[in-house]
Amino acid sequence: MFSGIVAAVGRIVACDPLQDGVRLSVDVGAWDIADIAIGDSVAHNGVCLTAVEKLGSVLRYDVSRESLNCTVGLDQPGGELNLEKALSFNDRLGGHLVSGHVDGVGEVLKFEPVAESHELVIRAPAAIAGYIARKGSITVDGVSLTVNWVRDRDFSINLIPHTVQVTTLKRLKAGSQVNLEIDLIARYVERMLEWKNSNPDSAQA
Repeated sequence: MFSGIVAAVGRIVACDPLQDGVRLSVDVGAWDIADIAIGDSVAHNGVCLTAVEKLGSVLRYDVSRESLNCTVGLDQPGGELNLEKALSFNDRLGGHLVSGHVDGVGEVLKFEPVAESHELVIRAPAAIAGYIARKGSITVDGVSLTVNWVRDRDFSINLIPHTVQVTTLKRLKAGSQVNLEIDLIARYVERMLEWKNSNPDSAQA
């Protein structure tokens, strides 16, 4: 599990083809990775990956073709990635609970300064648009954010200067694609309602 609070920005230095996917090499720069062991989980633009090798400041991962097909940004040498280590039980939850499993890829419709902040407007895939709620949580490229408004499939986010400064979101523009993960609570609410509607007698058992 993650919190959506980005700790560092890494850069893809190699993306070597495997039989089914790629071996991804990410230079994390000065980020302290002494506590990351082989087999540990690290989020990259909201995608949970398992470390398979450490070479100085470079972490390496095997990324399946399925993961590449469902996400964006993991197979672009030179590209930047938002990084976050997996949570420990005693960590502060500064954002919201994030699983690192991308639900869909959204399209940026607008990214413009508004006073000292920026407004980010994204169009979500139809399959997940119904899970996005005003003042609810959403993860965009691994960053925990709060939704300002929702209109059909489109939603708006206000980005404060700090968030723009310390994440890759500063690179966004109209037409950019981003990894989206909906709030875990929305998943469970849907499942509970689905179960209750299809099993009306279960509540009395």
